[in-house]
Amino acid sequence: MNMGLGCVCRPACWSFGSLLDSRHCVFALTLLTLLMQVVVEANSWWSLAMNPLLIPEAYIIGAQPLCSQLVGLSQGQKKLCQLYQDHMQFIGEGAKMGIRECQYQFRHRRWNCSTVDNSSVFGRVMQIGSRETAFTYAISAAGVVNTVSRACREGELTSCGCSRAARPKDLQRDWLWGGCGDNLNYGYRFSREFVDAREREKSYPKGSYESARLQMNLHNNEAGRRAVSNLADVSCKCHGVSGSCSLKTCWLQLADFRKVGDYLKEKYDSAAVMKLNSRGKLVPMHSNFNPPTSNDLVHIDQSPDYCLKNQSTGSLGTVGRLCNKTSEGMDGCELMCCGRGYDQYKAQIVERCNCKFHWCCYVKCKRCTKIVDQFVCK
Repeated sequence: MNMGLGCVCRPACWSFGSLLDSRHCVFALTLLTLLMQVVVEANSWWSLAMNPLLIPEAYIIGAQPLCSQLVGLSQGQKKLCQLYQDHMQFIGEGAKMGIRECQYQFRHRRWNCSTVDNSSVFGRVMQIGSRETAFTYAISAAGVVNTVSRACREGELTSCGCSRAARPKDLQRDWLWGGCGDNLNYGYRFSREFVDAREREKSYPKGSYESARLQMNLHNNEAGRRAVSNLADVSCKCHGVSGSCSLKTCWLQLADFRKVGDYLKEKYDSAAVMKLNSRGKLVPMHSNFNPPTSNDLVHIDQSPDYCLKNQSTGSLGTVGRLCNKTSEGMDGCELMCCGRGYDQYKAQIVERCNCKFHWCCYVKCKRCTKIVDQFVCK
């Protein structure tokens, strides 16, 4: 691969001039190595959400070269890919589910969870240990729990099936515990093995920033998985003559993923800022605050303001973003535009209207066009 460095180490006579050339060559190669390490670190398993190869037919038995070529996987994740090739499609779907939910939850914020490329996905902004990064790690891990658990239930995976969760103690005695529930136990364990693999492979000096960031990532991954687990509930179906519901069959079912997103967004709003103590463990920055639980999100860096585009932080800025002129919240033009002002435009939108129910059983609507005012940040 030609990186444009034009460096060639020549084994000729080592005159003074050639010695300088060799030193320049060593320096250039060292710099190239560091740059390549940065690129590798910037990649993430989140790229599976953006990868067009993620179709079931792609994961055939013995397709190890495919796993080794997938962008963003660590060595441990590549090994898991080789062992559980039929899982990879659902890991990609879980990452995509997490990204979509992140974008929904932050649609009215300065940072709106935008994806910038197919390898790092979110770009340099994830290199900051901010509360936005904390949410992203949590919702992504939660997405994998969700999709893998459901894939087990639907018979898509060879190594798992329906849930074998124990019967809840508070379930009525005459109700049946059975059916085919979401396999939360398997999804939780597999998400922990796969998502956490990248962090667990690393080793950093005690007390270093990298060590703090590693602990932060693992904590938030776990918080995301626990969100799915905590919100899972019992679902039941009635049996009986004419719907009398004289008998019920119940099973474990995951909550709608929007509830998981709402739950983690609340955790984002109350995320705890942390620091390393003398033993190299994360503790609250402010000692008068209660330590966070495993269900809470944590961060170690303050967030940038995301107002202007900044290549060093990865902020895309808010220039060109739509804002709500009448809102005083984060989606309002004053806050969204960071005081820079906004432009007003007329826009034509098409929407469904005059909908009518027809027997039986569909709804028919007309398409109406109207002109609306839109406000865009300067």
